[in-house]
Amino acid sequence: MTVRGIVITGATGGLGRALVARLARPGVALLICGRNADQLAAVAMLARQNGADVATLQADLTKDAGLAAFDAAVATFDRQFPIDLLLANAGVKTGNRAGIEAKGQTERVIAVNLTAVMLCVQAVLPAMRQRQRGRIAMIGSLAGLSPQPDLLSYSATKEGVAAYATALRRELRGSGVGVSLILPGFVDTPMTDRHLGPRPLLMSADRAAAAILRGIDRGHNVIAVPRLLRWLIALSNALPVALSDQIDQRFRAKIMPDPDEAKGQPPPPS
Repeated sequence: MTVRGIVITGATGGLGRALVARLARPGVALLICGRNADQLAAVAMLARQNGADVATLQADLTKDAGLAAFDAAVATFDRQFPIDLLLANAGVKTGNRAGIEAKGQTERVIAVNLTAVMLCVQAVLPAMRQRQRGRIAMIGSLAGLSPQPDLLSYSATKEGVAAYATALRRELRGSGVGVSLILPGFVDTPMTDRHLGPRPLLMSADRAAAAILRGIDRGHNVIAVPRLLRWLIALSNALPVALSDQIDQRFRAKIMPDPDEAKGQPPPPS
């Protein structure tokens, strides 16, 4: 039996765990990556209970050592289970005060949301190109289409992911390797719990994971969940700028710091 090899970063987060739960079954091998050892072990146990082969990597992909460990783990995993799918899912966000983010957080958001995504893609891409098959799925955000004043660096990095995914898709045209850009809206996860404000069309993590994987299986280049929010954003973006900005003010929020933010830094209220 051919075993499908899948790599998932950010596997210990709310959406990552839901993706693992949906993917884990006999005939699937998962390399799941995260920073929290206990949470990673729990997700691995869930996947094994569902019948999947599981390898784990505890690493910080913003560090050189973590990226080296990821490259080595991917190479080892790919030799046993040729990688068919990468889900570059890891992501973080921070708030700001009058346009100023807490010290060190801008660099952290860029490193996790953008730089690590690109480097993880480059780790799996050569073998996929050699086999002329596979799919790379990158988690962007609808905030990349409608940048949010409460999420400055987050919006910028997610727009960067969208640009990178589009450029890579064009580069890989005809190679047999596909690229999917995932654009979630509000998904019911611990990260979204820190978003104190309107959360239109909030989806459960399981429902979002199901929609994402359905789009990947169908080979879609862009997968927005929910699709309705994407079209509402497109409509807003088509309005005069002053009116679009006025509408956006109705969705202002306060972003609470996450537990991984540097100790000693003040919470960055919006």
